Amino acid sequence: MSHSGFETCAVRYCPAVATADDKGLRGGASFPTGFVWGTATSSHQIEGGNVNNDWWVWEHTEGSPCTESSGDACDSWERWPEDVELVAKMGLGAYRFSLEWSRIEPAEGEFSIAALDHYRRQAAACRERGILPVVTLHHYTVPRWFAARGGFEWTEAASRFGRFVERTTAHLGDLVGMVCTLNEPNVMALLGYLMGRFPPARSGDFEAHGRVVEHLIACHHAAVEALRAGPGDFPVGISLSMTEFYAEPGGEAMCAAGREFMEDIWLRELTGDDFVGVQGYTRARMGPEGPIEETDGLQLTQMGYEYWPGVAEHTVRRAVEVTGLPIYVTESGIGTTDDRERVRYMTEALYGLRRCLDDGIDLRGYFAWSLLDNFEWDDGFWPTFGLHAVDRTTFERRPKPSAAWFGQVARMGHVPPLTKATAAGPGRG
Repeated sequence: MSHSGFETCAVRYCPAVATADDKGLRGGASFPTGFVWGTATSSHQIEGGNVNNDWWVWEHTEGSPCTESSGDACDSWERWPEDVELVAKMGLGAYRFSLEWSRIEPAEGEFSIAALDHYRRQAAACRERGILPVVTLHHYTVPRWFAARGGFEWTEAASRFGRFVERTTAHLGDLVGMVCTLNEPNVMALLGYLMGRFPPARSGDFEAHGRVVEHLIACHHAAVEALRAGPGDFPVGISLSMTEFYAEPGGEAMCAAGREFMEDIWLRELTGDDFVGVQGYTRARMGPEGPIEETDGLQLTQMGYEYWPGVAEHTVRRAVEVTGLPIYVTESGIGTTDDRERVRYMTEALYGLRRCLDDGIDLRGYFAWSLLDNFEWDDGFWPTFGLHAVDRTTFERRPKPSAAWFGQVARMGHVPPLTKATAAGPGRG
């Protein structure tokens, strides 16, 4: 998953959720033919054994906030055919997965044909099953050699990332269906250089943060150039973490500052993209002094976020307002031990997206996070965002009721109304 922007600032979120009856959706919500329904994963969170990247080092560094190591994760480096089959069984039209840079370029300038062939087989398997392969080129991790050079502080970061993208595109470009260059670079920069939760574990280093943001934007542009110069014909964009900045009395200025810092400096750079991927999990309540952390009386999710499915609608509207580009919701979901709550959250989020379509917004798809319960970065394996549970010993994938529900939504193009039991809120998991 992506850590939602101001979750990183230790904000605790909470909502008031509208039911179907409140919004005139008693019959549910239908979506147009051609709307893309998918689910998402990332390489480090599911593959296992990614020992050559900076996160593996971070997980094994004394004093890091990581609760446990990714270890074997979901063993998806070996079991990826099972994962593609899960997507097919649900009847989804797209699968978003990421490429592990540290496997493809394990040493500077040394590319692994075997690793590239591995991802090519994965993309081909998707195509064979009628699934659109949606490839993310960078999802938080970098090779150890790149980190040793300074990571995204390195002045050559964009040229090296561009070279990686060029080589990868040459090998896979004829098979991919869509590409996200970077996953939530805004969160990676924040957590790595201001909050100390991600590598390289800086806290309050605003100067370095500014350089990293500049270099990540350059990486995105270098990737777009390399992708369009290679084989294949597919839309190219980026996936950004966004939130609903909600102003409590006196908090308007802080909301504006939060949007500028976390979102707008990125959104303004996307004029040449084919789409924007938005990823939001909750809202940030802002007062005159900044984020409001009080949670008394609020409904919280498993990770302490405010339950706020309306963030999907809000971020779509915000992204299109700034960019004017087509939009995909490239991640949306909830960490919960109660699968009824997951269905409720997704239902409410999709009602909001239907309203976006009704208002003429060019919204093209929705990807549920996540296909599997997986490694949630410094939080380890305890948060459960998956449509499928994974046995931590046998790696058996077990579909949750939400997987069948979401598959039916995708096949029918229709979100049914909430039942009384689901609309009543979470029960005992």
